[in-house]
Amino acid sequence: MPVRPRRTFPLLRSSRLLVLSSLLLAVAGVPGARTAAAEPLVRPLGDVVPVPASVTPGGAPYTLGPATAVRVDSGDRATREIGRYLAGVLRPSTGYPLPVVGDGAARGGILLRIDRGATALGEEGYELRSGRGGVTLTAHEHAGLFRGVQTLRQQLPAAVEKRTVQPGPWKIAGGVVRDAPRFAYRGAMLDVSRHFFTVDQVKRYIDQLALYKINKLHLHLSDDQGWRLAIDSWPRLATHGGSTQVGGGPGGHYTKDDYREIVRYAASRYQEVVPEIDMPGHTNAALASYAELNCDGVAPPLYTGTNVGFSSLCVPKEVTYDFVDDVVRELAALTPGRHLHIGGDEAHSTSHADYVAFMDRVQPVVARYGKTVIGWHQLTNARPAEGALAQWWGLDRSSATEKERVAAAARAGTKVILSPADRAYLDMKYTKDTPLGLSWAGYVEVRRSYDWDPATLLPGLPESGIAGVEAPLWTETVSTSAHIDHMAFPRLPGIAELGWSPAASHDWESYRLRLAAQGPRLSALGVDFYRSPQVPWAAE
Repeated sequence: MPVRPRRTFPLLRSSRLLVLSSLLLAVAGVPGARTAAAEPLVRPLGDVVPVPASVTPGGAPYTLGPATAVRVDSGDRATREIGRYLAGVLRPSTGYPLPVVGDGAARGGILLRIDRGATALGEEGYELRSGRGGVTLTAHEHAGLFRGVQTLRQQLPAAVEKRTVQPGPWKIAGGVVRDAPRFAYRGAMLDVSRHFFTVDQVKRYIDQLALYKINKLHLHLSDDQGWRLAIDSWPRLATHGGSTQVGGGPGGHYTKDDYREIVRYAASRYQEVVPEIDMPGHTNAALASYAELNCDGVAPPLYTGTNVGFSSLCVPKEVTYDFVDDVVRELAALTPGRHLHIGGDEAHSTSHADYVAFMDRVQPVVARYGKTVIGWHQLTNARPAEGALAQWWGLDRSSATEKERVAAAARAGTKVILSPADRAYLDMKYTKDTPLGLSWAGYVEVRRSYDWDPATLLPGLPESGIAGVEAPLWTETVSTSAHIDHMAFPRLPGIAELGWSPAASHDWESYRLRLAAQGPRLSALGVDFYRSPQVPWAAE
């Protein structure tokens, strides 16, 4: 049985009271008062993002101290690793040793435990119990334990994220949180093709995603402007196709060991890497690398602009399918996750008949190497394979015909990942004054990004046909980690909440107050986020 939402209203009231207190101080002319609340000494239980399904406050808080230990089952390696991760977050700011010890050690402290009988929590659910004597975090699976650690982390003051010793105190409110996700698929996409990002930059983003319980990292590995993964059987894809990027920079690519390291690091944060090789369009980097992939046998020059829809693999040529088989085979061997994304969007230079024929040939290749197909929602123009997922990136203003085609595919068994460009695309400008980003889907301020319900976005799409949500970040204008920070935050936490939290908890006024409290936390993490005027940011 799913964990059901209840008792979220006390949390909403307490957050509003904090802001009201600050407003009253400002009106009274108290020096230093702001229209946003300072951080409370003890954060109300459940005052986190995403908001938990069930929160029952009560009892005294637990206070971390010099004697606090993280207790785990000494025979459970995965739990011990999660304990080390938690201790690694907490040690620099608290200055406490926080040893990770066996659960037979002295009672108290923070206990992390797997309970195979707690089946109601599912794969990612958890229960957090906090009181004067300690904190116990229980899950049915290790992924749930890791998600619960993020809630525990957010219950502590924002300064806990700093890398130098801070004064504290370090209190976790008393009570019980029971929590589990609404949707199994909660993703974020990073386009490393338009601009290349190093392994360390990708790892940094993985860590940021982990805080908000994201469980899929979709890597857009190929496009017109760059091919970013070494393929042994077609080496020029990386050495030539990966040698540039938008604007003509040096580009770059991942060796197979680089990619393995990204996959390993994501797995340590309980995220599945979903690699994407976009085809039959968005393929200029591949076409420039190998002349035989072109229908006329002539390789085009490398491309560093931002136009779309002009390239296509040569669907009638048999060598095209040798190429696809080799790439999918090598990529599947590197990727332990279930999914492999084959793109399929904006194939304007491929006829409809060729598009259908191409997808009929390519989808079985993905299945042959043990992976499940994901494609952009144009896949529903063809014949989606059994079990395939279609990723919606349309707009509110998309045609009723297009929306119904995707909804009908879902009713027939093709589940949908929702990434509406006019709400979930993180590369859209916030306002006309945003220095980065694009605006073809409109301006997407924080409220617009958050204030929608996946279950009602597409008419005729049943909630049972929704796999989840994803926030893509295309990088035509994004080239540094600072750019990622500014465009992803604070919108990404809202998309994460839409994917995790129950529909009954959705409330903009409550969310904007919880998001405001994330400001000091993001700052402590070194994230220079967009200070939206729609949010009463907490004092830092």
